[in-house]
Amino acid sequence: MYEKKIQDQRLDYLVDAFKKDSVQYKELETPKDTEGKRRILWSLMNIRMPRKMDKAVLSVQDEYLQERVRENGIVELDDIPMIRERMSIWQGDITRLAVDAIVNAANSQMLGCFVPMHTCIDNCIHTFAGVELRAECSRQMNQLRLKYGKDYEQPTAVPMLTDAYNLPAKKVIHVVGPIVRYELTPELEKDLADCYRNTLDMCLEHGLKSVAFCCISTGVFHFPNKRAAEIAVSTVSSWLSQHPSAMERVIFNVFKDEDKTYYEELIR
Repeated sequence: MYEKKIQDQRLDYLVDAFKKDSVQYKELETPKDTEGKRRILWSLMNIRMPRKMDKAVLSVQDEYLQERVRENGIVELDDIPMIRERMSIWQGDITRLAVDAIVNAANSQMLGCFVPMHTCIDNCIHTFAGVELRAECSRQMNQLRLKYGKDYEQPTAVPMLTDAYNLPAKKVIHVVGPIVRYELTPELEKDLADCYRNTLDMCLEHGLKSVAFCCISTGVFHFPNKRAAEIAVSTVSSWLSQHPSAMERVIFNVFKDEDKTYYEELIR
């Protein structure tokens, strides 16, 4: 009861602070119910451009989000059964996983989803990590633009590593998957395989021993779910055989029952 009261106070403070921080929504009426306040805060975080935020506000945001993560239930690596070859399947919210790294299906701007309360994985990861994540992504992209030019966008299958901030994972690996605009091609299949291979290479480089992959490109990027699962499992299996001591666990994180069925058929 005490923690709930503290959380309610944090929420009220953050809604007020993020409203004041915005330009367009300073006068937005705040709902009286907790769920309504959460929606307002989530939306204001989603649309906020990367810029400095008062340290006192960030401190409260971090406390609030860390408690929200605990409320949602943290899933440890030992809670997830291993099926074979250091591979696992887990269905649920990737923001609950306490692993070395979770993989975010990003877009080429690498700043997260700006659509208020959108349910894509990019939005959820940025929301529960906090606004510091978008700020870090922006700093990295600005450095890359200094090197490659002001119009630089992150290429497909080139991963970017960031801290995870208020998530239970240690790191987030952001990767842009291939977009299937018309029909599936061998080039697109190779691009998807490269997403998995390059991400695992990054884990190896940084000493990350456990990673949870989302179903890269199968949402609004329109990669066929079954073929995506086949490529993911084949690529990861091949990489693990070539690097037998590199990873403790690779988790295929699925949200839809359809994807869970495909991965279960492939990993027995």
